Amino acid sequence: TAADGGRDHLASVDAARPGADRAVASRSCLVFHAARGTGVCLQPAKVAIGTYDAVILDANLREKSRHALAGTPSRARVSPSGRLAAWTSFVNGESYAGLNFSTRTAILDTVTGRLDDNLEEYTLRRGDDVIRAPDINVWGVTFAADDTTFYATVATGGHTYLARGDRASRTLRTVRENAECPSLSPDGTRVAYKKRVPGLDADRPWHLYVLNLADLTETPLAETRTLDDQAEWLDDSRVAYSLPGDLRGDVWATPADGSGRPTLLIPHALSPAVLRD
Repeated sequence: TAADGGRDHLASVDAARPGADRAVASRSCLVFHAARGTGVCLQPAKVAIGTYDAVILDANLREKSRHALAGTPSRARVSPSGRLAAWTSFVNGESYAGLNFSTRTAILDTVTGRLDDNLEEYTLRRGDDVIRAPDINVWGVTFAADDTTFYATVATGGHTYLARGDRASRTLRTVRENAECPSLSPDGTRVAYKKRVPGLDADRPWHLYVLNLADLTETPLAETRTLDDQAEWLDDSRVAYSLPGDLRGDVWATPADGSGRPTLLIPHALSPAVLRD
C-alpha cells in the first residue's frame, strides 16, 4: 500500500526478514492469498467498471482461471495443499459491523473444476436442529489439511457463529457463537478469529481471540486495538493481521497464546499470505 508505482501490487519479503526490501510484482490485487503454488487474487474485472473477478494464479502469477464475483471483494483463502480456493464478496453493504449486509462465498476445486458458488446452499446445523432462514450469510473460509473440512463464519438471526464445514456432505455445523473470519492454525488445533466485544467502536467492534478446538477454551490475544481482518498464522505460535495505517494499512503480529505484545511486521501492506515449504 506504499504510495509509489507498486501500490496495490503483489509483493514478497523473506519471512525471516519481513522488514527488508520487498520484491514487487506487476500483478495487482485488492485481496490475495496463496499456498503451494496456487494464488487467488480478487481484482477489478476487465468487462465492466464496478465489477470484480477472482483470478486463480500459478506459482509464477500467471492466470489459470477467472471467476466473476457476485459483489465487491472481501476475503480470500487457499487450502494448505493449494488445491482449493475460497473467496467472499459483499453483495449488499460493505462492512461486517452491523450484520445488515449480504455476502456470497464460493469454494473452487482447482483440480476438478467443481465450484460451490454459494455456501448458503449447504445444510446448516446447530446441535440437532437444521436451520433454514432467509438471512443466512457465510463468509471468511479457512481450510483444514484434508481439502474437505473447512471453517467459516455463519450469520443468522442477528448472531454470528464459527461453523465447521464439510465439502463432501455439503454441511455447515455451528461450533461457537460470536466468532468471525476464522483462521485455522497450521497444526489444525486452534482457530484465530475476531470476536465482538461490548463497548468498542460500533464500526469496528472486534478483538482477536484464539479458540482451542479440543476443549473450546478461548484466549484473548494481546492486541487491544480494534480490527477488521482475517488473521494469518505465521507459524504455530504467532498470528499476523492488518490494521489501518497512514497508507491504508500495516501488517502486525502477536503471539497466539495471549502473551507478549504486538509488533509491526510489514509497514504499508495488506492481505498477507505465508508461503510454507
